[in-house]
Amino acid sequence: CSVSPTSDYRQVIQRLVYSMVQFLRSQLEDATSSGLQEEGIESVEVAMQCLETAYGVSQENSELAVSRSLYDIFSEATKTESPIQPSTAGIKESKPVCDEDKAEAEDLKNQGNQLMREEKYTQALDCYTKAISKNSTNGVYYCNRAAAHSKLNNHKDAIEDCKRALQVEPQYSKAYGRMGLAYSSLNDHQKAKECYQKALELEPDNESYRGNLSIAEEKIRSQPQAPPNPFAAFGGGGGGGFP
Repeated sequence: CSVSPTSDYRQVIQRLVYSMVQFLRSQLEDATSSGLQEEGIESVEVAMQCLETAYGVSQENSELAVSRSLYDIFSEATKTESPIQPSTAGIKESKPVCDEDKAEAEDLKNQGNQLMREEKYTQALDCYTKAISKNSTNGVYYCNRAAAHSKLNNHKDAIEDCKRALQVEPQYSKAYGRMGLAYSSLNDHQKAKECYQKALELEPDNESYRGNLSIAEEKIRSQPQAPPNPFAAFGGGGGGGFP
């Protein structure tokens, strides 16, 4: 059975929508900085009108205002999040690895590298996974497995493995480079750009990263501008070679 929203719930929604409208209005007031073109401006104006009509709010409802702007609230909520930050997911606390396990892991990695050259990507993936099970403290194994994932079009898995590599070795430029390639394959060129920029910070003379960064920037410039979607909240080769 359906339950009618409480008055408190409705007021919170109205205050949220009011803040959204105020944010969109601020975007219109500084359209140049916001990157809005004529068509985008018209779309934002229509979106504001739709929101005000649908939720029964208007600019005069100052009692719905909150002490901080929606941008400030959202910025603080996301300031610790980054699409290229190393993830702790799947990383267990490191234990000392004996020399025998290190040697076996290195042998498995080398087998994986050979399988990659033979384009046997699934088998290579298995070798890298076994290497990680022997020694989870070597970022190279995660990064190489990311390359295998990419060859199998498992780009999201490749991104996660790159993050794991960076959790182990935060200054590993190749992990950023491979993560950039994975994001590019997902057509997320903004995140790809961030990855290539970070890779270049760590390895400034790498022309592959520089070239991939230029490609990502060109892709971003060539993308058609999409107007903001205020209703979204309510919706129901830097990677080449193997070490």
